[in-house]
This record gives sequence, structure tokens and C-alpha cells, in this order.
Amino acid sequence: MRNATYGTALTLMIGWLVWIGKPVLIPVIAAAISVYVLSTAAESMQALPVVGRLPAWARRTLILIAFVFAVVLLFILVINNLAQVAAILPRYENNLEILVTRGASLLGIENEPTWENLRRVTLDQMDIRSWIAPALLSLRGFGATLFLVVLYASFFMAERGMMTQKLLIALGGEEAGGRALSLLSRINDRIGQYLFVKTVVNLILGSVSFVIMLLLGIEFALFWAVLIAFLNYIPYIGSLVGVIFPVLLSLAQFGTLWMAGVVLLSLSAAQIFVGAVLEPRMMGRAFNLSPLVVLLALAFWSTLWGLPGALLAVPMTASLILVLAEIKTTRPIAVLLSASGKV
Repeated sequence: MRNATYGTALTLMIGWLVWIGKPVLIPVIAAAISVYVLSTAAESMQALPVVGRLPAWARRTLILIAFVFAVVLLFILVINNLAQVAAILPRYENNLEILVTRGASLLGIENEPTWENLRRVTLDQMDIRSWIAPALLSLRGFGATLFLVVLYASFFMAERGMMTQKLLIALGGEEAGGRALSLLSRINDRIGQYLFVKTVVNLILGSVSFVIMLLLGIEFALFWAVLIAFLNYIPYIGSLVGVIFPVLLSLAQFGTLWMAGVVLLSLSAAQIFVGAVLEPRMMGRAFNLSPLVVLLALAFWSTLWGLPGALLAVPMTASLILVLAEIKTTRPIAVLLSASGKV
């Protein structure tokens, strides 16, 4: 009874600390995941003809510079697209008005609703100005989080080279330290490989979606492609949400239902191909989570941390299972959490 009470109290305390520590933990965990991806990418660069001859620290530096450059471009992309959307909203309103009027005539409604009438009973009832300040604060918080992720990732990358020597000293000898380092090496390899392959799959999905939207003439195609790639870290829900946004935009941009249907079918086909064909072949046994565990992880982390928690839920859970699978005493837990019992 006493142990159960202590266990419950400890669980509640840890949960409270995780919830209250959201501003600190999210950038740290995102940076740690980024370091795994960057380190695996740096090791993969050995296969390249010229860059592969560089020492490990030089490859890590190059990949870190590329990461910083990509994060800066991401932030600029978000800022520019928000400004462009604000400038193009009047044209979208005209297209929506035409669509509403056309739909009303097809339904045989005598008093056809206009966009002004709909806006009067919907948007005009909302205080849009009151949303501006929170939106700007959210954007500033997004930029601050990106900056912290880059900063922490830089320090993590710098510390990786010294970690081996530190562990040998801390564990008190070559024999004990060697066993610990061997275990950590296997864990790091599997986690890094999973996160790297998942990131490559998301980049492929984003690229395919970008080409589709570019061919269909969807505005802000690059922004939506980046959003689709990020949301694909969230299984099930992320794929659905990633498709909905471009479909709604095409509805406002073109003002026709058939074009929105073409966008929906095209992007859904890309999602199905990547999710059902490409990802299982590339993942192998690295991604072996039970669907129930995935849903529980999404529910838990999204409740605690919102959208960032949903994005990090599966990478964190998959990494935890890989760690548990490499430790003999915790391997049964990993087997129970896996989809097929093979870890």
C-alpha cells in the first residue's frame, strides 16, 4: 500500500513538472531529436565522394550550418506567407461569394445568400482585432522556440565528441565504461536511424505534395508542403489536417468544388502512397509501435503540450521503446508496447 501511494505521488509530481516545464522541455527535446537526425545525416555523408573524406567534426559542422540555414528559411517562409495571405484575402472573399451564390442557385433558393450576408452573421460578429495581439505573441514565441532549438542543438553537437571520455571517467574504468558505451551506441544508432528515416520520408512527402500543388496552381505551395511534411510526424491525424488546409485554400482561390476535389484526391493519393508503401519499406523494424500506444501517446502529450506535444509524441515514444528494447530488464515492456512483439 505504501509503495502504491509513493508511486502515485511520484507519478503526479513528474506529470506536474512536465506540464509546468513545457517552455523549457519542448526546445530541449526538439533539439535532442534534431541532433539524432543531424548526427545520422553527418554519418551518411561518408558515402559522398568529396565530403565523405572530411573528418567527423567537419561533417557535423557542415550539417549544423545547413540546419541553422533551414530553420532561418522556415521562419522567413512563415512570416512572408502570413503577409501575403493578409494581402490576398479580398480576392478570396470574392471567390467565396461567387461559390456561395452559385450553390444557392443550384439549390433553388430564392433569396440567394451573398458573402456580405454570411459575413454579417459570422465574421462581423467576431472581434478580429482582438486576435492580432495573441497571434503576434504566438509568432514571437515560435521564433524564440526555433532559436532555442538551434542553440541547444549546437551545444549538444559540440558535447557529443567529449561524451565518450566523460562516461569512461564517470563509470570508473575501461571495462565498465566500454559496456555502457556499447549499449549507448546501439541505442543511439537505432534512435538516430529511425528519426533520420522518418525525416527523409516526411521530406519526400513534402516534395511530392509541393510538385502536385505547383502543377495545380495552388498559391503558397511551398508553405503548405512544409506544413504537410511537419504534420506527418503526427500519425493518422497529421495526414488528414495536412491535406485539409490546401483543399480549403483551393476552394477559396478558385471558387469551384471540382478543383477542390482534384486537390483532395491528388494530395490524398500522395499521402496513401507514402504512408502505405514507402514508409513501411524504409522504416523496417525501426517503427514498430502498437496503434493503441500511438493514440495514447498522442492523447497524453497533446493534452500536456498542445501541437508541439503532438509533433513530438511519436518520436519520443518510439525512442523510449528502442531504449527499453536494448536493456535486458526492460525488454518485456518494449515487447508489450510494440505492434508485433518484435523489437
